Amino acid sequence: MANLRAGLIGLGMMGRHHARVLGSLPGVDLVAVADPGGDVHGASGGRPVEADIEALIAHGLDYCMVAVPTAYHEQVGLALAEAGVHAMIEKPLAQDTRSATAVALAFSARGLVGAVGHIERYNPALQQARSRIEAGELGHIYQVVTRRQGPFPARIADVGVVKDLGTHDIDLTAWVTQQEYASVAARTTHRSGREHEDMVAVVGQLAGGTITSHLVNWLSPFKERVTVVTGSKGSFVADTLSADLTFHANGEIEQAWDAISKFRGVSEGDVVRYAIPKPEPLRVEHEQFRDAVLGKDADIVTMEQGLRTVLVAEAVLESARSGATVVVPA
Repeated sequence: MANLRAGLIGLGMMGRHHARVLGSLPGVDLVAVADPGGDVHGASGGRPVEADIEALIAHGLDYCMVAVPTAYHEQVGLALAEAGVHAMIEKPLAQDTRSATAVALAFSARGLVGAVGHIERYNPALQQARSRIEAGELGHIYQVVTRRQGPFPARIADVGVVKDLGTHDIDLTAWVTQQEYASVAARTTHRSGREHEDMVAVVGQLAGGTITSHLVNWLSPFKERVTVVTGSKGSFVADTLSADLTFHANGEIEQAWDAISKFRGVSEGDVVRYAIPKPEPLRVEHEQFRDAVLGKDADIVTMEQGLRTVLVAEAVLESARSGATVVVPA
């Protein structure tokens, strides 16, 4: 069968990487790109460079990758849905719950495949953690802790650290545990003189009783991307910068005799760093979306899931404003 005809709108810091992957993806032809500012990074590879989404759609696209600033996600997404074009939109799905709902409903109503580019799901360390947790290797999940810290990214202009970086942790936590957020409590601070927050500390509870904490900022002079999942059998530590997954086993020996099997805490057990395949997450993300468009079994971040992540992010910001714990609507 003929290759899928793909388009890309947004040729900024992330868009150029999407162009590289789409340009070499089996079964896909990247036929045109678009950016009102032109091809500043030379990412088009000689393909037509259009100025807007309407001109891009005119190339007869099967699907489109959207990597424009968050403020334009709704406008571009609705145009693609109206034209009957499948789309993957960079995270977050949209700038607020209203916009995200409009985009998700537009794709659903037309029977289109819509996805959100939460790339952390495709990190090899987290993929391994997810499958091993599902297999019961951690037992009952007690806690998820994430730390996502680093220097300020000059590319960000229209959202704060919660929606730009924090949405990664919200999505991966719900996905790894297969539990939705039930409530959040958060504090933010503004230190860089910008309109939006640049630091956040979040404590949350998931629907299954698991507790979470997230430290996110872009004011640290070092870069850290760590997820720790602790359960009754031990802890997984996923370093998503190196894509390493380490298991720290609970060394407590189980007692079969009920009379002495009272909880006595845990102790250090075996430590294993898994040797795992490490494909590029962005490429895996695009392969999965391509397969979804083709009607094959695929693991994509649906727009409904992306909408849920925006809803939780807004609850985090509301908690920071009010100083109260916010219940996340079911």
